[in-house]
Amino acid sequence: MRQDGKPRGTAKDRALRLLGVRWRSRAELDQRLRQAGFQPEEIAQALEDLERAGLIDDARFAQAVVADRAGRRLSGDRHIRSVLRQKGVTDEVAVTAMGSAGDESDRAVALARKRAGRLRGLDPPTAFRRLYGLLLRRGFGPGIAREACRVALAEAIADMPGAQEELTDG
Repeated sequence: MRQDGKPRGTAKDRALRLLGVRWRSRAELDQRLRQAGFQPEEIAQALEDLERAGLIDDARFAQAVVADRAGRRLSGDRHIRSVLRQKGVTDEVAVTAMGSAGDESDRAVALARKRAGRLRGLDPPTAFRRLYGLLLRRGFGPGIAREACRVALAEAIADMPGAQEELTDG
């Protein structure tokens, strides 16, 4: 901000700089521009111009978030929906984007398998508890997390004596 209290440059320039870092939702840009001290009229005009130019597209943004969270990070549906909500994506756009997330159970098993190998040295109940906690923190429901843990740990520690009995009792 300058000494006279007005932000430097235009709202459109600031929005373009923000978009240069990563894609953002319209709501995110609006919030950041308001925080920077731009006037609501200038913000609205800048966002309209950028939307017409195709630089702001909440549907495309939501698809990118879902692809990242479901594909690369292997997060659960609850977590992905929460991230979209935090970023100001409407429920309608979020539901459409979530259609490309794939099967949540498959993601849970993939994440559990990826992490189960690290837990081989632990006793089965401890390994289960840690893996289950990870899956819950990543936004998977309790039932999906429990089943993914059983599948992954059964594969990872099948050669340990008594492991199968302890996993099925969990």
